[in-house]
Amino acid sequence: MEYDKNRLTKNISIIEIETDRIDFQTLFDYEIFPANIMTHLTEWKSKNREMTVGDIIVQQVYIPPTRIFSQKIVFGVRISEIIDEPTKKGFSYETLDGHVEKGISTFTLEQTNKKTVFKILTYSEPGNILTRLLGPIFSRPCQKYSTEQALKNVKRQIEKSTKAQQRI
Repeated sequence: MEYDKNRLTKNISIIEIETDRIDFQTLFDYEIFPANIMTHLTEWKSKNREMTVGDIIVQQVYIPPTRIFSQKIVFGVRISEIIDEPTKKGFSYETLDGHVEKGISTFTLEQTNKKTVFKILTYSEPGNILTRLLGPIFSRPCQKYSTEQALKNVKRQIEKSTKAQQRI
């Protein structure tokens, strides 16, 4: 899906995670969004390997965010970057044609000054006329809610994993 990144709306969402050790598996397994918001199928899991640039994620989004009595919308994204720095790991994906949004999202776990944060950085705009018309009253609030839930979900999973590792 074509876009001009400079013309897209930028949004940064961050949550601090209470851990001294980062478990990156949650991030690279794409266990980011709670199952009531989105289910997914990743190319790397279906091929039993690690994520690589170019991999596709098929996303099934539930609107409203409940698996019962919801409208299901299916679309895809493609991994465009894998971030592997000493204090920052993550990946970016870009939307594919047919997605309700147009743009790029980056998901990172970062360690700074004995703090760990999970960050979601998006550059996006509505991907079609319907989402452009409904954006102010539906798409933006839905995107905000989904992002907040994703932040909390990753925090919960990593903190739970860290506690389990400390008991071993």
